[in-house]
Amino acid sequence: MNGKIDAAAERIRIWEELFKVAKPDSKFSWQFSEFITDYEGSEKGTALLCASEMYQNSNVIFITPDNNLETLREQAFKDKKTVIMTNYGITRGFFLIKPGQIPEGKEEVASLLDGVQRYWQFRTLAQLKDEIGHVDMMVTGASAINTRGIRFGKGHGYFDLEWAMLSSTGIADEKTIIVGAGHDCQVVDIDVEVEEYDTAIDYIVTPTRILETTHEFPRPNKGIIWNRLAPGMREQIPPVQELWCRTHCK
Repeated sequence: MNGKIDAAAERIRIWEELFKVAKPDSKFSWQFSEFITDYEGSEKGTALLCASEMYQNSNVIFITPDNNLETLREQAFKDKKTVIMTNYGITRGFFLIKPGQIPEGKEEVASLLDGVQRYWQFRTLAQLKDEIGHVDMMVTGASAINTRGIRFGKGHGYFDLEWAMLSSTGIADEKTIIVGAGHDCQVVDIDVEVEEYDTAIDYIVTPTRILETTHEFPRPNKGIIWNRLAPGMREQIPPVQELWCRTHCK
C-alpha cells in the first residue's frame, strides 16, 4: 500500500473516472460532492450482495437513500426484509418499512425516495429499539473507499452519524455487518487519515466483486461526538435532538 496521500486530490481523481460510468441525478446532475451517484452495473452489485449468505441471513437491514442502492431497496422489499431508511440529510429522521407494507408490484416505485414516502412510517430511536431490537446489516453508498474499509467521499458524515445514533441506542453493534457499495473505480488501495468517528466498512460490493476489508479499525463507540457535529445538525435532525434531550432537556 502506498503512503498516506491527500484524500481531496484522490477524490477528484476518482470522480473523474466515475464520471465515465455515472448516471446523473435529477437534482444534482454530476455534482458528486452533493450525492452518491448511481452508475453502470449497480444492479450487478445488488445481485452479488443478495446472493450472499450475509444478506440472506439478515432480517433487518438499514439502507441509506443513495442512488446506487435503488435496486437493493427494491430487492429487499421483494425479499420481505424489514428495512430502515432515512431521507437525505436525515432531516426527517428514521423510517421503518415492514414486510407487507409495500404492495406487490410496487417495489420498484418504493425503491425511489419519492415513492417510498407513500409507505414508510416514522420511528423515533426508542420506537425502533422496541420494535426491531437489532439491525443485522447496514448498507451505504460510497463516493470513495479504500480497501481497508475507510470512506473518504463527500465529507458530510451522515453514515457515521447514523451509526453513532443506532449504536448508542443498542440497535446496531459489533455483530451488525456494514457494507459499502460503489463502482470498481471508487475502490482504491491507498492510505488516508482516519478520524475518531469514521465507521469502517466490513465488505465492499462493486459490480464485479465482494471484497472483504481488513477489519483493522474498531467501531466508534462514543455515540454522537457533539463537538464534531456540523453546524445545524443538532437542530435539524430529529433523532439527534432525541438523544440530546435524553441528557440535556429537563
